[in-house]
Amino acid sequence: MIAEIPPAPPPPFYTERLILREFRKSDLEAIHEYGSDPEVSRFMDWGPNTLAQSREVLERFLERQSAAPPHELNLAVEVAAEGRMIGSVRLDLKDTVNRTADLGYSIHRDYWGRGLVTEACQELLQIAFGDMRLHRVWATCDARNVGSYRVMEKVGMRREGVLRKGTLRKDGWRDTLLYAILAEEWRGART
Repeated sequence: MIAEIPPAPPPPFYTERLILREFRKSDLEAIHEYGSDPEVSRFMDWGPNTLAQSREVLERFLERQSAAPPHELNLAVEVAAEGRMIGSVRLDLKDTVNRTADLGYSIHRDYWGRGLVTEACQELLQIAFGDMRLHRVWATCDARNVGSYRVMEKVGMRREGVLRKGTLRKDGWRDTLLYAILAEEWRGART
């Protein structure tokens, strides 16, 4: 018999430098600031966003937040010392039978290269493999997105493959890298 997946604890979550919290209506300007940046959205399947699109994104986040099951975490990333919302991270339960979830993130360009996304993702993985008792967490990125796959490697994920020209995006067909980490790998790295 398959055990039920425990729900994620309610946010906020605190790391050394970050607060991972629910979105607020007041986050629109911050979401638009990074969502409208062509460099931030370069390898994404969205953007750069207009103000109207950023507003729709925030409305969708707020709607999901109020109706979402506790197995979905889509959180604003706030720099605690600055009180500034700089991006988002998500852990999305994809398969309850096989206990797997998808990890994703996006962050303001001014905060790239500081280890903040890694810090946020480590917290989500702790929740995934601790509180939720998941078996596997996976993530994908455009093969050209070096910063993104380096985050995956820093949190202990392993490259499992390349989906060659598997996704049609803004600039044509793209190769997608698939990374994943298993619960036992996560626990083994912590001991």
